[in-house]
Amino acid sequence: MNDMTVPGLVEAAAERFGDRVFLRVADTTRTYAQTREASATMAGALAAHGCRPGDRVAALLSNRIELVDLVLGCAWLGAVVVPLNTALRGRSLRQVLHAAEPRFLYAEAELAQHAVAAGHRGGVWVVGGDDVPRPGATTEAVRPAPVRPGDTAAILFTSGTTGVSRGVRCPQAQFVWWGRNVSDALRLTPDDVLFTCLPLFHTNALNTLAHAMTVGASCVVERRFSASRYWSQVADARATAVCLLGAMVPMLLARPPGPHDRAHRAWRGLSPATPGPVWEPFRARFGVRLVDGFGSTETNLVIGSTPEEYRPGYVGTVRAGFSARVVDEALAPVADGTPGELVVRSHQEYAFSTGYLGDPEAAPDSWRRTGDRVIREPDGWFRFVDRIKDVIRRRGENISSYEVESAVRSHPAVVEAAAFPVASELAEDEVMVVVVVRPGSVLDPADLARHCATELPAFAVPRYIETVPALPLTETGKVRKAVLRERGLTTRTWDRIAGRSP
Repeated sequence: MNDMTVPGLVEAAAERFGDRVFLRVADTTRTYAQTREASATMAGALAAHGCRPGDRVAALLSNRIELVDLVLGCAWLGAVVVPLNTALRGRSLRQVLHAAEPRFLYAEAELAQHAVAAGHRGGVWVVGGDDVPRPGATTEAVRPAPVRPGDTAAILFTSGTTGVSRGVRCPQAQFVWWGRNVSDALRLTPDDVLFTCLPLFHTNALNTLAHAMTVGASCVVERRFSASRYWSQVADARATAVCLLGAMVPMLLARPPGPHDRAHRAWRGLSPATPGPVWEPFRARFGVRLVDGFGSTETNLVIGSTPEEYRPGYVGTVRAGFSARVVDEALAPVADGTPGELVVRSHQEYAFSTGYLGDPEAAPDSWRRTGDRVIREPDGWFRFVDRIKDVIRRRGENISSYEVESAVRSHPAVVEAAAFPVASELAEDEVMVVVVVRPGSVLDPADLARHCATELPAFAVPRYIETVPALPLTETGKVRKAVLRERGLTTRTWDRIAGRSP
């Protein structure tokens, strides 16, 4: 069997680590040997229900063992799993179902109803139903399909915060490379326990399974993120490494100090897109060293740091097996220290996606545009500036919303912030920020504006400031800036020029 496929990874891990615990999801615990058996029997159950190699099976499932079984069972059979965001409804759900064209759907009862209402006309399997594919001793195991590294294992839809979600074709080998690259960056060993509460329809959490499987570590999957219960869950899991998103770090720091802050074994965490100013406070309070990196649903861990080598506010350096450049609008390389778009390339075969649904397959070794604006320092460290679509244009200057947000977050009364453009009466944009105030604090907008004036150039200081109870987020923790831009100014928005709200 090809070891650069998901079935090959499962088989190799079962041979090497057999009776070691691989996975814990809610009340279910599986060893590596049991995981291989579950994969083979789930594949048999899928086949018995009419699923064939190449068929697409959509999932509307929360973080539960049924989703893990479906992912591994489909890979074993040679079918294609399509995990969907459980928050999708109506038009957005219709769009992804139309794009994916799944033959089958496996879903929780209420979510299955939403999918049928959105136009799904294929087979439907409902969690807990009688006629549902499931692994087990009463199901016939099948041999793994002869899948190849470049065959599609999953279709993952990007979050679509600025437009319609697109289905990314993720090949079998991409998951294997994720496992190798991230386990190396985190310095994982068989003695480690990984903890994730991120949704398994997202590449971050889904690939945690591969990170653990690569080295024989254990993986604990929690149902969802809870800032108030996070560290007690990490302690209960006996986790030594955690998987975070940069947006979660300020939320955890905003919580009142508690007895669980240090009552755990975790000492490092993968945390992409973490604002630089919170790194050391996070480590000082929780004892967890953050590891940043650039990777996306379409790519892999191309740039990253390690627990030993890191710089707060920097993504990292280019990892072995990849190349990266910073280019201008004509795709010509720019000098170090100059912001431009990050383009990346893999020398690891099928470590990247093969493209989007509806598009021709991309060459495995082609340069890929990322849509991220970055700066490469002369010593090779990369610093994230902004998503190119999030750049604000004011008075002839390009303003990074990321840098504005970092400055706003450094105010002691601010927990979280989102910066975005609003229309100016003079042309181009004005800078607006929406902020969440730290519990127990009071924020004076004028004081925040003065604070920003000490941290930012004058043209980047926000004109408009508004406080809100919470930012609108996707299921994967990304701020839905399209919602904020549509909302724009309100009667509660403070105007720095006028010195008051409208």
